[in-house]
Amino acid sequence: MTASSTPTIAEELRGAGLRVTAARVALLQAVRDGDHLGVEAIASGVRDRVGHISLQAVYEALHALTAAGLVRRIEPAGSPARYEGRVGDNHHHVVCRSCGAVADVDCAVGEVPCLTAADAHGFSIDEAEVIYWGLCPGCSTARTS
Repeated sequence: MTASSTPTIAEELRGAGLRVTAARVALLQAVRDGDHLGVEAIASGVRDRVGHISLQAVYEALHALTAAGLVRRIEPAGSPARYEGRVGDNHHHVVCRSCGAVADVDCAVGEVPCLTAADAHGFSIDEAEVIYWGLCPGCSTARTS
């Protein structure tokens, strides 16, 4: 019996039907190493790894990776899009109203409880997006001081 190995980023890209480029590998690594990053932060991470890359190329790669299911895009109200590498589950997010920090929040009860809508209006629901808003511990402490 052979031990299962984690696929490389290049293998993941190929498996998703995407061409493997240094920029895409660096971009996916930057997203996974980051924490709900915006496009500018991702571009900076890619530039640190491979040198110059245009913002347009970053947007195009993010679109391709999101469509392929390798990256998840979230867009809290009033804030630019952010990207994360946690895909394939039904988790949600909490956003600080003051500093904009974002953290993952697992579903509170059982497996995918949020997918049971009171009235689905005939839709076949496969995803729910919940965003909790509040103040992170740092901002909450600062506000009470």
